[in-house]
Amino acid sequence: MPPRIRLRTLAQLAELQVEPATSTYTCGRCSRLYATAAPGASIATTPAPSDAQMRASIPTLSRYPAVQPPSHRNPAYRKSQLLRSYVSLLQTTPLIIFFQHNNLKATEWVSIRRELASALRKVDAQLAAQGKPAQERIGEYVKLQVIKTNMFEPALRIAEYFTPLPPLEPTGGIAAEKEDPSLTHVLSVAAYEAAQRHRNEHPLTPVLAGSVAILTFPAVSPTYLKTAFSILSPQPPLFPAPTRRALPQYYEPSVQDGLKKLMLLGARIDGQLFDMDGTRWVGSIDGGIDGLRAQLVGMLQGFGAAMVQTLESGSRSLWFTMEGRRRMLEEDEKPKPEEDKKD
Repeated sequence: MPPRIRLRTLAQLAELQVEPATSTYTCGRCSRLYATAAPGASIATTPAPSDAQMRASIPTLSRYPAVQPPSHRNPAYRKSQLLRSYVSLLQTTPLIIFFQHNNLKATEWVSIRRELASALRKVDAQLAAQGKPAQERIGEYVKLQVIKTNMFEPALRIAEYFTPLPPLEPTGGIAAEKEDPSLTHVLSVAAYEAAQRHRNEHPLTPVLAGSVAILTFPAVSPTYLKTAFSILSPQPPLFPAPTRRALPQYYEPSVQDGLKKLMLLGARIDGQLFDMDGTRWVGSIDGGIDGLRAQLVGMLQGFGAAMVQTLESGSRSLWFTMEGRRRMLEEDEKPKPEEDKKD
């Protein structure tokens, strides 16, 4: 079958306009679209890019998602997650007590934690009866746990010596993603290098050797600290152990045998280190935090009175000196009585 040849009608040929050779070619469909447009309407066109846009560098591409940046330590390992949890614990917990434990059995740990939780619940009930707000009742948040010292010690150095910089724009290529300065998380290269620069320099490094357990408090509360010492490390008269009549289960063999294997090492309170005596002093503050505030107010008032007396002593001595000199001059200016003439 021969091919069909499509011929245009005379009307279609009349619509075609003969353009000069110098003009650009426009297809018939586009010419009809431009003809049907409104006379005053402007056709939107995309402007050409400027020189600055063409010379601007193409941003670097990243092969990792924003929620999972590259790390110096593999985040899939349990040690990496343990390090992250320890750093978070050190950054958010103001009061940490360190104990050394020697071969405690599982039953002994369970018994000690049971007695500690029972004593702290009684403190919560007492504070609730006194009308204290709920944020001051922290008994249920006090935890006694065993730590891995080989991971807690580098976490302590990271928490103390690593200061993350504000996030920056990535400057390195894909090959240098781990060394990117914008990566400031705990497992980054920057955190690792900061911890390595202060290796064996932290004062708690000698303490974190062997078997160590920590007692964490979400707030610095001498009341709860005193109760915890009365259970875990009793020392009369400041921290007496509960009597057998008041708490008979405290004297069970599993509890007493476990307490004999616990030894107080020190504390970290608001970033400051305390030895055994300093830690017990914090727990021995009468009245808890209110008693500490009262002692501080009394100390400041006494300091202010002593300062006022010291400042007034100089002016007083000067006033007494000037007053004595004035009286001496007045006595010299007075006319002396004439002596009786001798006959």
